[in-house]
Amino acid sequence: MIATSSGLAVTALLVCLVVAMRPDRKEDTVSAAATAVTDSQQIPPPPATPGHKSSSPSPSATSASPKASAATPKASRSSSATPSPSSASPRTATPATTSLAGRIQPKVTYPGVATVYKAGVGDGACSYGPSSDMMIAAMNTTDYETSRACGAYVRVHAANGNSVTVRITNECPLPCAPGQLDLSEQAFAKLAPTSTGRLAVTWSLLSPDAAGTISIRYKTGSSAYWCGIQAIGHRNPLARLEVRTTNGWRQLARTGYNYFLSPDGSGCGGAIRLTDIYGQQLTVNGIAVRPNVVQPTNTQFARH
Repeated sequence: MIATSSGLAVTALLVCLVVAMRPDRKEDTVSAAATAVTDSQQIPPPPATPGHKSSSPSPSATSASPKASAATPKASRSSSATPSPSSASPRTATPATTSLAGRIQPKVTYPGVATVYKAGVGDGACSYGPSSDMMIAAMNTTDYETSRACGAYVRVHAANGNSVTVRITNECPLPCAPGQLDLSEQAFAKLAPTSTGRLAVTWSLLSPDAAGTISIRYKTGSSAYWCGIQAIGHRNPLARLEVRTTNGWRQLARTGYNYFLSPDGSGCGGAIRLTDIYGQQLTVNGIAVRPNVVQPTNTQFARH
């Protein structure tokens, strides 16, 4: 009986110990789970997708798995890398013959729009003065390019088959868009009735057959100490105007009103060298500083 009682007592004690130990095991399980979650945040992120660099040297687990929209560029962003054609883009992209041309390249046909304006006596931003020939136009500011378009001859074609050749004598400010030509009423009437107001066209540079000879004019106020020089009547667009100085040829800066300036007077009254967009050069001698006087020369660029 004593042995049996002792056995029962030992068994009861063991049961109590097991029951008492159960909460401790539950706490250990919870603690282990929390530790597992913490450890999972320290797992190094997977390698970045090729072509994309991580923005942070030590990204967290969440930043290591970027959203699909961030990892894959949107279609709109991808398409913006290749701009769609606009009115400023040439329709026929034949390579230009020279790098001296600006935005308006030879042998390129540009799409655009023709509008109409009252040209008055034909004077404009190019500072040529009144014109007896009213087949003239104003070039939009972008393609005017600080007067580089001044004096250029442009052949304009309308979809109805009509065409006209105009000379650029003016600038058409905003909202005139790239590719747009603002024609005198006389020139627009060669394409369509002026009441049309606006017409889809294409246009390109022209090197005309008959162009006369070039003239030179010094700006009002010019002297041996400061001068502005202008070339008038050139067959092809003018790329450069240089004057001869004691140190050689000096290229003068072109203004938006189509004069080339020598702010310190160097070269004023001396030899003048003209270069067109095709690289042809003409040297003009014997042009005195006579402000606001058109002085003719006996020279002209060859036709292209």
